[in-house]
Amino acid sequence: MGQMVSDDKFQEDASRNGVVFKNGREILFQAFNWESHKHNWWSKLEEKVDDLAKSGFTSAWLPPPTQSLSPEGYLPQNLYCLDSCYGSLHDLKALLWKMNEHNVRAMADVVINHRVGTTKGSNGMYNRYDGIPISWDERAVTSCSGGKGNKSTGDNFDGVPNIDHTQPFVRKDIIEWLIWLQETIGFQDFRFDFTKGYSAKFVKEYIEQSNPLFAVGEYWDSCEYSHPDYCLNYNQDNHRQRIINWMDSTGGLCAAFDFTTKGILQEAVKGELWRLRDPKGKPPGVMGWWPSRSVTFIENHDTGSTQGHWPFPSDHIMEGYAYILTHPGIPTVFYDHFYDKGDCFRDEIARLMEIRKCQDIHSRSAVKILEARSDLYSAIIDDKLCMKIGDGSWCPSDPEFKLAACGDRYAVWHK
Repeated sequence: MGQMVSDDKFQEDASRNGVVFKNGREILFQAFNWESHKHNWWSKLEEKVDDLAKSGFTSAWLPPPTQSLSPEGYLPQNLYCLDSCYGSLHDLKALLWKMNEHNVRAMADVVINHRVGTTKGSNGMYNRYDGIPISWDERAVTSCSGGKGNKSTGDNFDGVPNIDHTQPFVRKDIIEWLIWLQETIGFQDFRFDFTKGYSAKFVKEYIEQSNPLFAVGEYWDSCEYSHPDYCLNYNQDNHRQRIINWMDSTGGLCAAFDFTTKGILQEAVKGELWRLRDPKGKPPGVMGWWPSRSVTFIENHDTGSTQGHWPFPSDHIMEGYAYILTHPGIPTVFYDHFYDKGDCFRDEIARLMEIRKCQDIHSRSAVKILEARSDLYSAIIDDKLCMKIGDGSWCPSDPEFKLAACGDRYAVWHK
């Protein structure tokens, strides 16, 4: 049985980061997809800031802003150069200024597991950083990826030099850069990319020293499946426990994307909604054990978009949002779903967000699961909101509950 972490454990955190967790009324927006670098993105997003603010988003996760060998930004080189395929530094600053004016925080995608070198080291690999700011030598690269540093403290990201976070000079430079991103550029939140690549204790140090308002990590671990048909196991306690252990090792300072909930939910909506109640009657993802640190989502630039590594069923997306936007945790809405599927889709998501805000549903809201069978899932949240998803018919027995929103295979009521 997994050893869950109490949600009360870190409630007294008085840092800026702790204030956001204590409030728990965040709704995040992933403000890009895998093709965004082709579209003068910073300027395009600037036109949407007013709409994002009116819709109720509190933070927008932007793509990696640094110069990169890949146009998407995930092979960074010069960390202090913010002229990228998404636009110029000037355009980025204009976007961040407008976001700040509208009280939508800007979340930087922090890619610090690996870094592409500028010149060859002694072994012929590009693992030196001559001629650019943060001009590290081979000692900054793990021995597992061709450098002269120490062994990696996590999984190796193949094909590029992996940063050795055990080196004090490396951590000092990264901390200075994170502070610069906030104080000079205007970012307020951080998303840490590929956090399986280095120890969580370093994420803890980076957050303690740079003090973002909110931080979330991508700890993407494989769910557990059974052979030979590769069917998702009902019990994913080990999977969610690994994510929780990672967050615990950051001292609770960093939330994590709830890949457990995504993995279960996208199977459940295919006529297996019994999956949404664990053996103890709770939600089966990280949300069920540590909701204030669970960042729930339906899709992102890797799982969906044009990559499609682990896609949510396209004809069940609104059921997914009806679930995460009425439940505890910190929900995230994906750009493609909000802006690329038509006004009707966007309006349905915006309506669910409005209900969440008006009913004061937050990351620690209490869930009572009423039904969880193949064709129906229903729950009551904080005794003031009811919801159902699935083909099965259901409505609350209490006449005080009035229908607030409905659509394809979902409905929401509140008092």
